[in-house]
Amino acid sequence: VQLQASGGGLVQAGGSLRLSCAVSGRTVDNYGMGWFRQAPGREREFVASISRNSDDTAYAASVKGRFTISKDNAKNTVYLQMNSLKPEDAAVYYCAESRSFGANYFLVNDYDAWGQGTQVTVSS
Repeated sequence: VQLQASGGGLVQAGGSLRLSCAVSGRTVDNYGMGWFRQAPGREREFVASISRNSDDTAYAASVKGRFTISKDNAKNTVYLQMNSLKPEDAAVYYCAESRSFGANYFLVNDYDAWGQGTQVTVSS
């Protein structure tokens, strides 16, 4: 399976971005999917996840209410809509395929396929 993340860029604080993760080699409804982020000097951290059947989602406390994860099975793509962006949201964002079917998986080791990352920069 290959994951290709895109949609990052420079945005002002309070603005919005939508990240996309195009999946090939496997359909996005085989396993749960997630988004993580990593800022310079920090560990990769969980952002959001969605279950195999899209019937459950989970979010980090820091993004809940501002970010929305979704999937389009027809396009085999996972999205992360990010609203009300803050400077502390700046990071490289990675999409990943879970080892499991549900959404409640928050650790890097819960995921075994990763995209290359897309940079999000938020100016204050």
